[in-house]
Formats: sequence, C-alpha cells, structure tokens
Amino acid sequence: MFRLNILKMIQPIVNLSHQRRMKSSFYRGVHFLFKKNLLLTNSVTSGGFMAIGDWVQQEVEIHAKLLPAFDWSRAARMLIVGTVMGPLHHYYYIYLDKLMPLANLKTVAIKIISDQLFASPATILCFFYGMGVLEKKTISQCTEEIKQKFVYTYLGDCLFWPPVQFVNFYYLPTHYRVFYINIATMVFNVFLSFIKHYDLYK
Repeated sequence: MFRLNILKMIQPIVNLSHQRRMKSSFYRGVHFLFKKNLLLTNSVTSGGFMAIGDWVQQEVEIHAKLLPAFDWSRAARMLIVGTVMGPLHHYYYIYLDKLMPLANLKTVAIKIISDQLFASPATILCFFYGMGVLEKKTISQCTEEIKQKFVYTYLGDCLFWPPVQFVNFYYLPTHYRVFYINIATMVFNVFLSFIKHYDLYK
C-alpha cells in the first residue's frame, strides 16, 4: 500500500519529465531543420513536395486511363527540378526580407506584387527549362513549349499565390517561409504537372 502511494506521488513528476524531454527533442529538431540546416531543409522539401504533387496528378491520370502506369522517371525529374529550385526560393526570401523587413500591409502588398511580377515568371521559366533539359529537349523545343503553356501557367499562378503569399509575408518569420511555400507548392504542383504533361495524351 505504501509503495502504491509512493508510485502515485512520483507519477506526475515522471510524466512532467517525459513531457520536458519530448518538448526538448522537438525544439532541437526545429533548430536543426529551420536554423542550423535551413538551406538543406528548403531544398529537400522543395524537391519532395514537387514529386508529391506530380504523384497526385499521375494517380488522377491513371484513374482516368490517360496513363497506363506510374511514370517513375517523370516523378524523378520533378523531384530534381524541385530540389534545384529550393535554394533559389531560399535566397530570394532572405533577400526580400532584408530589402523590406516590415510586415505591414503596404510592405506585404509590395512583396506580393514583386512576387507575381518577377519571382513567379522566373520560377515558371526555370521549371519548364529544367524539365525540358532532363527530358533531353533542345533549348528551342523548351522555348516553344513555354510559348504554348506560359500564359495558362501564369494565370493559375496569379489566382493561387497572392492569398497564399499574404499569409506568408504577413504572419511568418523568414526561416519558415520556404517550408510553408513548399507545402503550398505541393498543391499548386498538381496543376503544374497537369499543364506540363497534358499534351502527351493528344
């Protein structure tokens, strides 16, 4: 009976100690990913979420009987291009926050306009040229594809990204920006994968 009472008394202390260890591990993980190795985290998640977006689109195509089986080489190309684009986003947001450090509505509006006028077109061009090179297309073939698909891609970009970027610029600190964008990109990449590959079935 005495032993049972002792165990009951020390149980909250044990639980508290366990919670503190868990919380400490969580904060160490956050520090490792978003402070110490932010560039690596941004690059890996950029590639990973790009591949996930393509995986979702491929599943849709398979169920619609447009694609006979999962195309692993296509997913790998999306993964590579996404990983390469990760550092571009990483340094872009760091520079943008240094250039415009405030988080008021005026600054956020300028950042969103800057994003849509400069970063979005550059990202779209990098995507199509990067995918084209991995598909062993010539630069002229890549350019021709961009002429056909850029307007649709950019219109989709303009509808999707401004509200997403408002949350990004207004509420989030710099070191979480690219990870948040990569998660949002996973959704947008379903559309991007469709635009990139829809003409394969004509």
